[in-house]
Amino acid sequence: MSDKRVYSDNPRVLAVQTLAKIKNGAYSNLQLNQVIKQHKLGEADTRLLTTLVYGVIQHRLTFEYWLEPFVGSKKIDPWVRELLYTAIFQMEYLDKIPQHAIFNESIEVAKILGHVGTGKFVTAILHSISRKGLRSVADIDDDIQRLSIEASLPIWLVEELIKQNGDEQARQIIATINDAPKQSIRVNTTLANDQEVVTSLESENFTISASSVAAHAFLVDGGHVASSKAYHDGWLTLQDESAMLPVESLHLTPDVKSILDAAAAPGGKTTQLAQYSAPDAVITALDVHDHKIKLINNNAERLHVADKIHARVLDARKVPEQIDKKFDRILVDAPCSGFGLLRRKPEIRYDKTLKDVESLAGLQTQILDSVSQNLAKNGIMVYSTCTILRQENDDVVTKFLEKHPNFELIPTETTYKLKLDHSEKALHVYPNDYHTDGFFVATLRKND
Repeated sequence: MSDKRVYSDNPRVLAVQTLAKIKNGAYSNLQLNQVIKQHKLGEADTRLLTTLVYGVIQHRLTFEYWLEPFVGSKKIDPWVRELLYTAIFQMEYLDKIPQHAIFNESIEVAKILGHVGTGKFVTAILHSISRKGLRSVADIDDDIQRLSIEASLPIWLVEELIKQNGDEQARQIIATINDAPKQSIRVNTTLANDQEVVTSLESENFTISASSVAAHAFLVDGGHVASSKAYHDGWLTLQDESAMLPVESLHLTPDVKSILDAAAAPGGKTTQLAQYSAPDAVITALDVHDHKIKLINNNAERLHVADKIHARVLDARKVPEQIDKKFDRILVDAPCSGFGLLRRKPEIRYDKTLKDVESLAGLQTQILDSVSQNLAKNGIMVYSTCTILRQENDDVVTKFLEKHPNFELIPTETTYKLKLDHSEKALHVYPNDYHTDGFFVATLRKND
């Protein structure tokens, strides 16, 4: 980051500062929300800041490729590199900002965060790009490397997606992985029905369309839903459509009275369990961190379902030691690499490695082994992740079934019968299927 301590409400300055912090390990969504809260930004500036930050993260490898001929081996401060990326992003991906405005604003940011010399350096690079143009990604001979640069994905991830899905399907997945995510909500049917929520949001000029993926779900456009009256009244919660599918798959019949949510924070699926289960059902929600238990409780209170939820700090791997009871249903929405969420958390692709994926698969297996001991006879356990890699999905389930022959994999059935015509019993949702987050859902029944 620039050594200068600068407070500015200029969205381009804030974008560069935010990108530098994310490059140093901060999460994009958390860092961006913090910056927006700390500064007095209008709607247009907030939108520009968000667009610049996510745009640069999503295309970082492409920008590295484009910028390399102009900087060569010159050592430049990381924040200056981020500034140049924001300029290239505006030149290549935004069509409403004229080039002279991009140049002037970028040079001004260089002077604010650096000094006159930094401004001259940025000026020289930008004018050189303007004169010579950016080299074409199509000139890269190697097919995998070209796809990696084009989609800004690490080579190992491109190779894994092709190996696991075939060339054609992998390219279809990759083609949508940088699309802007839609804003989706789940209606809290314990307080309001679908039409009441739609009417309330439309009265505040939101545009609503019903989801074809999950029940009581809607796509919302035209503003900040978390600022709406319906949100503040607890009538809805923000949740991706595919994230609603694990709970739909849990066979929550009226006779289900006890449910374990083994990895519950921040509580989106926990509150969905409370919404969909019988009035006298009790949900035990676990997380290993105390501050995340507070998130679960806050969500439950806002949605008025707290009386059904008992949240506690506990590592799911210690459930048999600490909880002396059998559950009718268990949800294991396991900690995972999150490669199904690349549209919302684009920096994940640069942080995680194949070794991380394999390590997480070991943790997921341990959690399943542990909590399965507390499932009642004929009980149902749903295992889900928000990743699209086989190591954390099918491979974990296969390993579990080999070790636990008293369990069987049964077809995952959602309210809208997604992909029921497929031969696979587990449900794989890829970002290109419904333009949602990628998700994996497997449904297991205990037979002894």
